[in-house]
Amino acid sequence: MSSAALTRVMTLFYVALFFAYLFGPLVLMGISAFNTEKYPTAVPWSGFTLEWFNKLFNDTDLVRGFQNSLIIGAGVVVLSVPIGLAAAIIMSQLHKRARSIYYAVVLSPMLTPGVIIGISTLVFWDRLGTALDAEWDTFFYDGIFLSILGQTSFISTFCMLIFIARLQRFDRAQEEAALDLGASHLRVFFRILIPFLRPAVFAAIVLAFLTSFENYNTTVFTIVSESTLTTVLAGKVRLGTDPSISALAVLIILITLVGATAIELRKRAEERKIAAQLAAEKGL
Repeated sequence: MSSAALTRVMTLFYVALFFAYLFGPLVLMGISAFNTEKYPTAVPWSGFTLEWFNKLFNDTDLVRGFQNSLIIGAGVVVLSVPIGLAAAIIMSQLHKRARSIYYAVVLSPMLTPGVIIGISTLVFWDRLGTALDAEWDTFFYDGIFLSILGQTSFISTFCMLIFIARLQRFDRAQEEAALDLGASHLRVFFRILIPFLRPAVFAAIVLAFLTSFENYNTTVFTIVSESTLTTVLAGKVRLGTDPSISALAVLIILITLVGATAIELRKRAEERKIAAQLAAEKGL
């Protein structure tokens, strides 16, 4: 065997090994979701069943935790994306000497451990509620409200980084031209800047929601008496669980695949539309 052929074989072997390591656990978990065994396992195979999906939908703790995760994720998106956008715009307007200091300050929440953020959020709002003599049923002690604020404090930084990367390619001459022609700053913002940032806005929304949805370190402290999907799952895994967790993983994988496929199909359709428009223009 020649050296080139050996290199090709070894490359294919390592690629296959990498994908087996990456997707192997997902495949085994998917198989265990349809196995009649009472413990999540793919081997031995005892028979096909959909019992675990039915048990998953009837698990009130998981359903309530999932609903809370959706609510918290939506709240984090509503707060994190505008805050991240504002922070990115401010940074682009600052003098070069002040940017390094500003960057270090706004980036610090992302570098702070989630446990510290969770405890700090809980203690701060507890002290504030005590100082204002607030009742226990007010938002000062509401787990969903505290989780939204605690997660927003560092997720908004991720959004800011996305907007900064996009703004580096923005031509300021467009804003100056619009202002010279009599447009107001508000009109320039919504008619020029926002359309340019639309891909970054979409990316920031997706990142903020997914980061919030899977967060545990911060949420476990701020959620108080409520629960999210991650905290419920952590409790079930710690105390012992059944294949209904595998059924949940299968549903999440399917939703992810469907969403990714839909986005890719839409992207290709837009590319074909643009290509057709360019071809029509060239034909003229």
